[in-house]
Amino acid sequence: MSGAREMLSGFAVDLGGTKIAAARIEAGTIVARSRADTDGAAPPEAQVAAMRDLLLPLGYTSGEPLGIAVAGRIDAQGCWHAVNRGTLSRVSGVALHDLVSRLIGPCRCLNDGAAAVLAEARHGAGRGANNLAFVTVSTGVGGGLMVGGRLLESASGLAGHVGFTTSRFADSECGSGRVGTVESIAGGRAIAAAAALAGHATDARGVCEADVRGEVWAGAILDRSANAVAALVTDLTVILGLERVVIGGSIGLEKSYKRRIINALDAEPDLFRVPVEPAAFGGDAPLIGALACASDESV
Repeated sequence: MSGAREMLSGFAVDLGGTKIAAARIEAGTIVARSRADTDGAAPPEAQVAAMRDLLLPLGYTSGEPLGIAVAGRIDAQGCWHAVNRGTLSRVSGVALHDLVSRLIGPCRCLNDGAAAVLAEARHGAGRGANNLAFVTVSTGVGGGLMVGGRLLESASGLAGHVGFTTSRFADSECGSGRVGTVESIAGGRAIAAAAALAGHATDARGVCEADVRGEVWAGAILDRSANAVAALVTDLTVILGLERVVIGGSIGLEKSYKRRIINALDAEPDLFRVPVEPAAFGGDAPLIGALACASDESV
C-alpha cells in the first residue's frame, strides 16, 4: 500500500465484538462518525444493515470509496467467518463483499486487525518498521502482521489472528474451541469473567476503573492479561524478527496497561525485547486502514 494520508477521502466501517463504528474521512481525517452496539447474535444481513444505518446519516451514497473492517477472518474466496463464535455466533461462510455491495454499495473488505496494521504501518506508529505487529486488546485479542513491508495474509484468512495462539498463563477453553489461548485470559470478556470469579460483577472497563482507584483485585487481573500479551509479543518477535509492536484496543490503550506490558518485557533478555508503541490512530486505526485498502488496488 502506498500514498499519502492526505489522499484518503471516503467512508469506512469497523465492526468489532462490542461496537460498530462508521466514519466519513476527508484528507485522512475523520470529520464525522457514528456508532452502535454490536449484536453478536444477529444474522449477517442484520449486521450489514446496521452498517448501512450508520453510514447513511454521514452522507454516504453508493459508489463512493468504502472500506469495511470486521472481526473474524475473510478467506481467499471472500467468505467471512467468526473465529470466536462467542463474539459473532451466526457468522460463518458469509460472502461479505457481495452482501455489502448489494445492501450498501461497492467496497473492499478485510479483517479489522489487518486494517489497523496497514494504517499504523503507513501513516502511524509503525512507520519505518519493516516487520511490524499490531496487537489489539479489547473484547478479544486480535492483530495484524506486516512482514518485509507487506501484509501477512493466508488463504484461510487466519493469518494475524494472534489472540488464538497458546499462552502459558491460560488453561480455559476459548470461544475458538482451543484451550489456553491468549484471548481466553487477556481479552475483555476474559477480564470480566475473572472479575466475576473474584466476586465483582463488572465488565472490563469497570476492572480498569477499579485499578485506577487502586483496588488490588483489579490490578491482579490486568497483570495477568498484560503478562499474557507481553509473552505473545516476545513470541512474535522471535518468530518474525519484529522491529516494533503497536498496541491498540480499548484495554490496550489504557496507560497502565502499556506500562504493565513494558514491565513484563523488561524481565526478558535484551535480545527478546522490542519497542512497544500505542496506536497513533487509537481506536480509529481499523477505519483509516479500511479506507486505505479501498483506495489502493495494490492491497
